[in-house]
Order: sequence, then structure tokens, then C-alpha cells
Amino acid sequence: MAYMNEEAFQLTMQTRQTVFWSRSRQKLWHKGETSGNTQEVVEMRLDCDGDALLVLVRPSGPACHTGKYSCFHQTIMTREGSDDIR
Repeated sequence: MAYMNEEAFQLTMQTRQTVFWSRSRQKLWHKGETSGNTQEVVEMRLDCDGDALLVLVRPSGPACHTGKYSCFHQTIMTREGSDDIR
């Protein structure tokens, strides 16, 4: 998960690369600007409330600073038959 302000959203739409607003650094952050692990935007979806985006990307490397494909790599609970969830 990452935060986009209006400027980050507009830049993402224009460049088709993910751009976020870093709340800790208080500046725009183009994903991969230092690591090279950029994300090409394939599709963007808006939720039913209009307050969250799902950004589908083609990554050029891992998304997480730990080197993992995703920041959501730690399973804390699983259930039998969970491979049929959507």
C-alpha cells in the first residue's frame, strides 16, 4: 500500500509509472528512482466509494525494500481451501 496525492496521481496517469507521495519525506517518490525497480502501470481501478485505487503493474523487480516481490509476504493466517478466494 502506498499513498498518492493529486500530483502523484496525475504523474502516474501521464507517465504510466507509479509515483507516490512519501508522507515521511514530504515529497513525490517515483517507485524505483533509486533501486531501479520501477512499476509500469497496466491498469488502474477505483473502488466503489471512490477513495481507493488498485494499481495493477508490471514490475521490473521486487516491490518491497526487503527484496521480496511484495511487501505482503508474511502469512499470519491461512485456511484450508483458501485457493478459491477472490
